[in-house]
Amino acid sequence: MLCDNCKERDAIINLTQVEHDSKVTLHLCEQCAQQKGVETGGAVLKSPLGNFLGAVVKGSTPGALVPASGDALRCTACGSTLRDFRDSGRLGCDRCYESFDTHLRDLLRRLHGSSQHVGERYELPGAGGGGLSDDDPRSRLLELKAQLRRAVEGENFELAAELRDRIRVLE
Repeated sequence: MLCDNCKERDAIINLTQVEHDSKVTLHLCEQCAQQKGVETGGAVLKSPLGNFLGAVVKGSTPGALVPASGDALRCTACGSTLRDFRDSGRLGCDRCYESFDTHLRDLLRRLHGSSQHVGERYELPGAGGGGLSDDDPRSRLLELKAQLRRAVEGENFELAAELRDRIRVLE
């Protein structure tokens, strides 16, 4: 199929625009898509993360952040591979985090020093703490139990086991 815009090159991108109640689908070649501001495969590789991963992983050296040994892994939901992530710096869907868990944890450890968030804790506006301070063991115990519940719901059993042990120490 030829590009709807230039009518010269093969269309490789299908762009669907919804305006008011009408839906318009354009079939575009890569050059025309870039002119319209659509991010194409080439543009994704030019993103800062894509460049960084490409530079670090180039040649699949033993110290590579995302080793080529996992290239055959596929996401169970979207079918993207670890190689796709290495090439573009983007995951295909939210399930990719589960499919590539071990490789992503290793990547986060190497880049950030940890695979677990250790920053500020979010509090709901107006929560006020209910009279319990962060130094209060009851407050800490309630927080750990809430984290444990979320970890189990998210099937993060490694974190759940660690939280369970910390709760036992406090109890």
